[in-house]
Amino acid sequence: MSLGVFVDCRRFCRAGILAGAVLLSGLAPGQSASADFIHAEGKHLVDGRGAPFGVKGINLGNWLVPEGYMFKFARARAPREIAGVIAALVGPEEATRFWSKFRDRYIAEPDIRFIAEAGFNTVRVPLHWRLFVEPSSDGDDRFEGPGWVLLDRLVQWCRTSGLRVILDLHAAPGGQTGVNHDDGPGFPLTFYVPRYRRLTIELWRALAMHFRDEPAILGYDLLNEPISPYSDEDYLNPQLEPFYREIVGAIRGVDPNHLVLLAGAQWSTNFAVFGRPFDANAVYTYHKFWANPTRDAVQSYLNFSNRWNVPLLIGETGEMDDAWNESFRRLHDRFGIGWCFWPYKSLDTTTAVVSISSPPGWELIAKAGSVAPASLTPDMLPPRERSRAILDAYLEAVRFENGRINAGYLTSLGLTVP
Repeated sequence: MSLGVFVDCRRFCRAGILAGAVLLSGLAPGQSASADFIHAEGKHLVDGRGAPFGVKGINLGNWLVPEGYMFKFARARAPREIAGVIAALVGPEEATRFWSKFRDRYIAEPDIRFIAEAGFNTVRVPLHWRLFVEPSSDGDDRFEGPGWVLLDRLVQWCRTSGLRVILDLHAAPGGQTGVNHDDGPGFPLTFYVPRYRRLTIELWRALAMHFRDEPAILGYDLLNEPISPYSDEDYLNPQLEPFYREIVGAIRGVDPNHLVLLAGAQWSTNFAVFGRPFDANAVYTYHKFWANPTRDAVQSYLNFSNRWNVPLLIGETGEMDDAWNESFRRLHDRFGIGWCFWPYKSLDTTTAVVSISSPPGWELIAKAGSVAPASLTPDMLPPRERSRAILDAYLEAVRFENGRINAGYLTSLGLTVP
């Protein structure tokens, strides 16, 4: 099949090809994965039997941390801004219903079965802290929320399909990056406000306690893209590794089994912030988009890995054409570096595994998300019944069976349409 060709997902559902996913972790069908934790052994990852495990992953972006560009919004980029647009369009009660159905449908069991059948062995799941915490003004925070049930369900599907799961704290309390996708105020307050710092540590302790006995969890990606280049790097960069030490200390107090993933500063690119490794079961992870697919793009990370004998993972890359994807993927395969491409699913795109088709009238929704929030007035919005109908059609479009598979994207990753 030629690159860029789309395949209707409904064919797979009707044909029943997705039933009985192949267990890509090396387990036989129906075999338990007990005690089969992935762990670091020198520069490599191995499973519980000592067999090499090369991460071939895909990011479940936009599911639990919505991003404006995946809705074709030009101005409402952060999750809270997107939520504000939806509430303005249909009202708070209908907006609550929308988000509940969105989370149920955007990533569902057929998506996970397909991901496994295609040849991926890992999913990386961006998390928003507010789905897992009920904050209290007196500091008596409760680790409750819809995220726990959603994540448990996902992990169960992944366990059944033989996939591993990376938990990625994409939006930490206060914001760890200082840009829209951390849903903070535009400044990395996680590093400045002691309460946010403590809450981040305690959230990871709670997640580790919850999943400590679950081998389907590959590891914990502690902070996504911490400290953007727009922040005070001289002040913040020296704080990153000590913060990681605190988080890892909390995790290790309850969970000795799982990998911890340590991302560099400045969009997860800068490893100069790291010293001698402090945890024997750690992976150092970087992100790289739109780079030349040549050795110089990864040389500094290879140097770090060789110096300290630690494994590497590129946690996010992609959103280019299929030819670039293939070149960059082959580069990482050549050096034994695991990868997680971005994203699995998005709206009207060739740069994701699955493309969601915009429903009729979506331009009205996109227009509402493409003006400054302060300028969004009722007269600029379509009637609520019209907005609800369009959003309901979108909720149908996001179902796996209604999407289009980009076969060329899968081919570029050395995978296949099942």
